Amino acid sequence: MILTVMKKSVILITGTPCVGKTTIAQRLAEKLDALYINLTEYAEKHHLIAGEDEKRRTRVIDEEKTRIKIVETIKAAKETAIIIDGHYAHAVVPKRYVTRIFVLRRNPIELKRLMEQRGFAGDKLWENLAAEILDVCLVEALQAQGQEKVCELDVTGKTAEEATSEILAVLGGREKCFIGLVDWLGMLEKENLVDEYLKI
Repeated sequence: MILTVMKKSVILITGTPCVGKTTIAQRLAEKLDALYINLTEYAEKHHLIAGEDEKRRTRVIDEEKTRIKIVETIKAAKETAIIIDGHYAHAVVPKRYVTRIFVLRRNPIELKRLMEQRGFAGDKLWENLAAEILDVCLVEALQAQGQEKVCELDVTGKTAEEATSEILAVLGGREKCFIGLVDWLGMLEKENLVDEYLKI
């Protein structure tokens, strides 16, 4: 008797705050009947917080402990698909387990409005906006996971349903995976808005 081992699909959803990671990742998990992991909640539940960044008012996770725990969770999962949502997902899921990583992008003009609605202000607002403008999440994902696994998705003006459909089309081989889709810095330069949006 030959037992076939079904390979698990591990899909990471990353991007700066307020790009829509959680909503889109949850929709995707529903569509794929997948295990959904929100890294912020996961770190708290499994006591993986290393400390507090008082300046940014955020918690700092222990990346090494998180990496070990995530691998355990992936191996133990009954589901064949696992969706992991978090801006540092690329750093805590070992490359050998990752099927695809989707970096969500959002026009900084739209993003700033959404961040302000969520209560972002001061350094926290400007640092996260700069991260989006300067492609920080994309660059980090490429460095950690390699170009062949990374897909960039511009979600500007799109509903979560539309963005989820695009991800499913890439996963199903109906659409190609792209990087280099956006140039927010170039766009802001053309519109003479760099000083208004890039303040760090």
